Amino acid sequence: MNHRTTLRSLSSWLACSILLCTAVPSAGARAATLADVRIVDRHTGQRLTIHRHQGEYWVAGRPGASYSVDITNQTGERIMAVVSVDGVNAITGKTASAAPRDGYVFDAWQNWGINGWRKSDSEVAAFYFSESSASYASRTGRPRDVGVIGVALFRERPAPVAVEPPWTPLRGPALEEREDARSANSESSMESTIPVPAPSAADPRASERKAAEATAKRSPSLGTGHGAIETSRTVTVDFEPATRHPEQIVRIRYDSHANLVARGVIRAPRGERVPDPFPGSGRNGYVPDPPRW
Repeated sequence: MNHRTTLRSLSSWLACSILLCTAVPSAGARAATLADVRIVDRHTGQRLTIHRHQGEYWVAGRPGASYSVDITNQTGERIMAVVSVDGVNAITGKTASAAPRDGYVFDAWQNWGINGWRKSDSEVAAFYFSESSASYASRTGRPRDVGVIGVALFRERPAPVAVEPPWTPLRGPALEEREDARSANSESSMESTIPVPAPSAADPRASERKAAEATAKRSPSLGTGHGAIETSRTVTVDFEPATRHPEQIVRIRYDSHANLVARGVIRAPRGERVPDPFPGSGRNGYVPDPPRW
């Protein structure tokens, strides 16, 4: 890749946000993760517990609560994070693509919370858990991917080191053909080793069909709304990605606690009593007067 990509870099004074990240599930197959990603409830300051269910990662959001996508660079070099919420790029508002553009650039070991939809170099509209029909994606005609947060991670291409060769090789057709072949093989190898998330089951829609059967038992699902305008400063920088495809993708789905219990993602408390509409048996007569105050 010979092009350079213009991206958003986080202002240095914002890098001091609270470090709330530990190990985070990532779709990348490499042993070392590029970044830790957590969803943080901004009202309480607590990171949301990640639940694993049928190969998916879930968090339970509180309707109306503002949240942030908290990212910590786990490397000693710059990385880029392309943030998608409900299938929408958090910087441009366009339908999200896991391509190395329109992302946030993190310095080595930097931590920062992405708090909302970017409106300018200095402002965002806060993320908050809304009913899916009131989400930004639904209101802009894209309801299909509501309920999922994604972060695509890219390393930066190392700067080339100029080295004077001890001799000047002769070039000819045969040498050029061999070099072209090596270049093609190298590119093919690079693309084949990029980790791609495997489907969680033979039929990736099976769990969604089962969930649809329980829709009547659940409250409206959650999406992410376009909230209040807040200050959040960034600057534009150049970043040349090392690959055309993300080295890692973090995918976290979300819904309300009640809906995750209904889906079977979170187990209902054992021994919880279900209200009985007819707790009495054998009583006859009429409604008695209540006790006097």
